[in-house]
Amino acid sequence: MVIKMEFAVPCVIGLIIIFGLIKKVPVFDTFLKGAKSGLISVYSIAPTMIGLIVAVSMLRASGALDFFGSLIAPAAQKVGISPEIIPFALLRPVSGGGSTALFSNIINENGPDSFVGRVASVMAGSTETTLYAVTVYFGSVGIKKIRHTLWVGLFADFTAFVFAHLTVRLFM
Repeated sequence: MVIKMEFAVPCVIGLIIIFGLIKKVPVFDTFLKGAKSGLISVYSIAPTMIGLIVAVSMLRASGALDFFGSLIAPAAQKVGISPEIIPFALLRPVSGGGSTALFSNIINENGPDSFVGRVASVMAGSTETTLYAVTVYFGSVGIKKIRHTLWVGLFADFTAFVFAHLTVRLFM
């Protein structure tokens, strides 16, 4: 007997309901409490998320990303870093969706097996959308002072950027 994948989620939900009924848990009331808690979390982080989305949109629309990329590109080229990857490296810590669009452009223009394509692939797998993560995780629990988290996260992204180049040069 083969189970189709489209039945996986309904089956899991059904099992949860059956398990809850066996354990005599008020399933629907528990669901409503969880949904209410989720909406409260969304409400608490919505202003921060809206601010981040507006900031990312302004960064992309204003040309600031291209400007900063053009400032960094000459120094990056001197140490062997491809200038095509700089906008992706700058946007990745800020926006997952925006960096995915840039990643797609890099793959379409250079190919997945090119040096730039491979570096972008390694970066996509080894970096984090740091500003988004800090916004969501800290905002959901009400932490306003991020202290060193942001700088450590950005440093980790920079380290991943450098080591993505080194790794691709060494192993591919």
